[in-house]
Amino acid sequence: MNEKMNEKELYQQKKQAQLDEWRAEIEKFKAMASRASAEGKLELNNQIKKMEGKFEEGKARLAEIAKSGDEAWNSIKEGLDTSWSSLKDSFSEAKSKFEKNSGKKDKDVSQ
Repeated sequence: MNEKMNEKELYQQKKQAQLDEWRAEIEKFKAMASRASAEGKLELNNQIKKMEGKFEEGKARLAEIAKSGDEAWNSIKEGLDTSWSSLKDSFSEAKSKFEKNSGKKDKDVSQ
């Protein structure tokens, strides 16, 4: 049981660290979008909204793990892994669009 708690805590810490990195990336993308052309800004802001939605989804899933009991956390973990995969895809898609629209090749987006 203690081992499972440690596994849960480590999982939470890892996912929280990723959320923190992604929040910083969203802020960086917002700054880049503010310097884009009007057409580019609209597209980039749409990508930012998608990213923020996925970010919030990830935060909510992480909160579920924090509240879950030892037995329930494994099933919640599976759902979080699915959300995380979608979040990563959203970040990759947005990064691609930012690079296309800004002309910058920034390789900082965490995967």
